[in-house]
Amino acid sequence: MKVALAGDHGGLKLKEQVAGFLREWGIDYTDFGTFSEDSVDYPDYALQVAEAVQSGGYERGVICCGTGIGVAITANKVPGIRAALCHDTFSARAAREHNNANVLTMGQRVIGVGLAREIVKVWLEAEFKGGRHGRRVDKISFVEQKYNRCSR
Repeated sequence: MKVALAGDHGGLKLKEQVAGFLREWGIDYTDFGTFSEDSVDYPDYALQVAEAVQSGGYERGVICCGTGIGVAITANKVPGIRAALCHDTFSARAAREHNNANVLTMGQRVIGVGLAREIVKVWLEAEFKGGRHGRRVDKISFVEQKYNRCSR
């Protein structure tokens, strides 16, 4: 599995912790930045991860910011991305099993490192269940395609 990783200045420390978890677990990843606490615009980093996952070069993405909200909103604008903001393990597991989420977002100002570690581990290990959930994800894709056609 290859993971695309990024965060803004508000999620820098959490992103660095996630990078450490991925290294520890032997998971291949690319860190798309940011690499300092200088103020940056979170959409720029969320877009890099979303496009990396959309392209097929990465199976999953993780994005951190202060709350996880802005990066989730941004990533979800990219066709084919299903970004889930998760601050608990139940949501992380359900995001994969039921929604086939391919991007995880978290907020450094919301959760601690220990919980983030558990969330990332559960999210990476969970598999999409398909079945009735597949039908629902297909409907999400239909909505996405419908409105992408309208905006052209």
